[in-house]
Amino acid sequence: MTRLGALLAVLITVFLAAPGMAHEIRPAYLDMRETAPDEFAVVWKVPAQGEMRLGLNARLPASCAAKTEPARSIEAGAYLERWTVACAGGLKGLEIGVGGLGTTMTDALVRIQYATGDTEVARLLPEAPAFVAAGTQTGLEVAQTYFLLGVDHILSGLDHLLFVLALMLLIRDRWMLVKTITAFTVAHSITLAGASLGYFSLPQAPVEATIALSIAFVASELVKAKPDERRLSESYPWVVAFAFGLLHGFGFAGALKEIGLPQSDAPLSLLTFNLGVEAGQLIFVAAALVLLKAADALVRIPPAPARLIGAYAIGTAAMLWLIPRIAGMAAA
Repeated sequence: MTRLGALLAVLITVFLAAPGMAHEIRPAYLDMRETAPDEFAVVWKVPAQGEMRLGLNARLPASCAAKTEPARSIEAGAYLERWTVACAGGLKGLEIGVGGLGTTMTDALVRIQYATGDTEVARLLPEAPAFVAAGTQTGLEVAQTYFLLGVDHILSGLDHLLFVLALMLLIRDRWMLVKTITAFTVAHSITLAGASLGYFSLPQAPVEATIALSIAFVASELVKAKPDERRLSESYPWVVAFAFGLLHGFGFAGALKEIGLPQSDAPLSLLTFNLGVEAGQLIFVAAALVLLKAADALVRIPPAPARLIGAYAIGTAAMLWLIPRIAGMAAA
């Protein structure tokens, strides 16, 4: 038996979990921008499905008093509140948190942009739902924060991971797999950097739809694969990976743009976020290979049916993403 038989169990697990988890793993997001001395424009964003939202609430310091009533809306699968607060004495040394985070499986990002141009970013977890604002961050703290954000983004991006998994299923030669993953990495690093720095951009909704389409394409190539015929995707998979990697890079850039880059450490933040994405990708590939080795001793499925079932599982998951993403574009 080849690795394909063992891979089937992993594919079915991802396939069953992917549609339901697609919205649950998105982080909540608190953005505070200082518009006047000790006054902040606040945006609070919580994942939502229809009219239902996660039961999370932003907790600001007691010294912060609302100057305007929150404006509430549902936009692009998220519940948003926007208002302005005045925080006597500023935020430095005060605790900011997210109520209800400890009962969820998600996390929360907090971004504070001060009038000086300094930016402070924190990632809150269910076990650590609050932090103390420092007013600024050292270069090392910025690097650590953005590296972890990169790791978290790729590991919670099931569509990106499923694309990598499809490549692993398509390519039988390990050296070719290394070259293909490298091409994917180089490509999305190019567009991630260029789009994050403002050199070029694409609308996010079509990018997300095309990412889902890229997964469906690789799945269709798996279905069409024949032992006595070498298709372009099998002979030169790195070309396919590079082309679609450019699109995936725009997807990564969309997440990074939402978080923002600190003016004082933009190159460092971009570099460490990208390194975090690559580290997360390597973690996923290594974990998948370990799971395959473990499952290989338990699952006995002939390679041809396993490859075909895996292809249909991947393609179905991709279509479950593609259809609502296209519908969202039409409704916008």
